Amino acid sequence: MITLITFAPAFGQPAASPFCVKAIWLLNLSGQPWQREDIADPRKMPKQKLPAIRVGGQIIPDSENIRQHLETEGVDFDQGLSDLEKSTSHAFIRMAEEHMYFHIVLDRWGDDTVWPIIRDTYFDTIPGVLRGFVTNRLRKACLQGMDRQGLGRFTPEERLERLEPDLVAITTRLWHGPYLFGERPTAADASVGAMLATMRATPGKTLLKTRIAEDEILCRYIDRCINAMGGATGAPVRLCA
Repeated sequence: MITLITFAPAFGQPAASPFCVKAIWLLNLSGQPWQREDIADPRKMPKQKLPAIRVGGQIIPDSENIRQHLETEGVDFDQGLSDLEKSTSHAFIRMAEEHMYFHIVLDRWGDDTVWPIIRDTYFDTIPGVLRGFVTNRLRKACLQGMDRQGLGRFTPEERLERLEPDLVAITTRLWHGPYLFGERPTAADASVGAMLATMRATPGKTLLKTRIAEDEILCRYIDRCINAMGGATGAPVRLCA
């Protein structure tokens, strides 16, 4: 049986990381039996990040590698899509994971009103007397990385303006059906839906969270993704028949 190594649930989501949520949803879509193992410290993982899966004696890190592994086992997440749709799907996944994700990071790690909640949730295994010292260094390194990446130099208002075309692209696709590419979820929904759900679940009241939470089209889409793919305990869903 596949074991998903993941962060624990947080803020009503099945895992603290949208990439772990994506992996959960892909596993559910695959129909393969799986179980989860929650850990707080990913430093012993091959990429020092989560998610990862354990298959036999092998550990496969990274949500996209997990997808590729499942596909080698015969799962077709994009069954029925044309070559053009598959190309568009690839672009949407990259948009979600290489742009939208970093807005989540800044919303959670960069906002001074949100950070204390994030700190005490993500790092609750660190004793209170040490937590501030340890996590302040981690936060500083994270925000320095975001500054080098570029988005960390933007104000929240500028970041939201930069993200808006992504959200418009998603809602435009959703004019054509309940999911990005039709009547059932595909790999793109596992990625894009997970990012949007994580944005909406961020604690506090940031500009980004408000933008998502007040968008009826996006909220209905998030809820559909959760209802279709969101089992968090390993019960097969198999929508990719």
